[in-house]
Amino acid sequence: MTDTWRSHLLTTFSGDDAGKPAWVEKMAEGDDAGYFGPGSAAWAVHGGTATLIAGIRALLLQTLHPGAMAGVHDWSRYQEDPLGRLSGTIRWLLTVTFGDTTQARTESNRVGRYHHRVVGTYVDATGTERPYTAGDPELLAWVHVVFTDAFLTCDQIWGGDIPGGADQYVREWATAGELVGVEDPPRSQAELTAAFAAFRPAMKSDERVAEAVRFIRNPPLRRSMMPAYRVLFAGAVASIPADQRRMLGLRRPWWPAITANRAVLWGVGLILGKSSTSEDAARSRIDRLHRAAADEPS
Repeated sequence: MTDTWRSHLLTTFSGDDAGKPAWVEKMAEGDDAGYFGPGSAAWAVHGGTATLIAGIRALLLQTLHPGAMAGVHDWSRYQEDPLGRLSGTIRWLLTVTFGDTTQARTESNRVGRYHHRVVGTYVDATGTERPYTAGDPELLAWVHVVFTDAFLTCDQIWGGDIPGGADQYVREWATAGELVGVEDPPRSQAELTAAFAAFRPAMKSDERVAEAVRFIRNPPLRRSMMPAYRVLFAGAVASIPADQRRMLGLRRPWWPAITANRAVLWGVGLILGKSSTSEDAARSRIDRLHRAAADEPS
């Protein structure tokens, strides 16, 4: 049973039942430790199981910007191929976190090329029709702020200590934002909080948001995975501030979702192991580089 669950989880997250698609195995290659490396805040946050809840929280909150929601509604294949979209996002996250700098830039460029194709119009929170591209500075900043906030918040609730603290994580992950074109991303928790608050007038709730929330609440996962997913979803909802929950049409669970998720994440950790396949590949690369440096004549 444990092996079956492990296979299901790894297929969902990476597209490969062993958790080692070609892009993960490539992380063992490369010429440097990457933008972060062992002991970094990014490795600590993105290597933990709280990322499962953070991903759900980020998806929910991203829907509240009508420009971002228009891009998803008009261009995304999330309803036809939700796991494909999920694995693509995870590929970018893990490659930037654990890959070498060349791999991180290459993967970010891949994402950027897709952004340039995503164009259209949307009605903003004031009722004005506006043009958009996925590469608009405002939309890039929104996605980065929501992502950073979600992963930081969920790690603070369910994760362990962050090396250097919250400010260090926000500062490190600003590099990832810059790689995909974000201009002057937040570099401290206070700046992140201020950036999120500045987006409040742009947030909007409508039928597109409701449709996306319904889909995120009930994604087409294997039936055996849905009970655990419902707990993760409830945890994501519980972690969202009350005013944003109301905009999403969600209520905080009446039962102790925060505590219940500690149990679910503990179980996921037992199934998947202490470190991810991406982190293992990165450590293998860094160990190889250290051995090569030690063998060089002085």
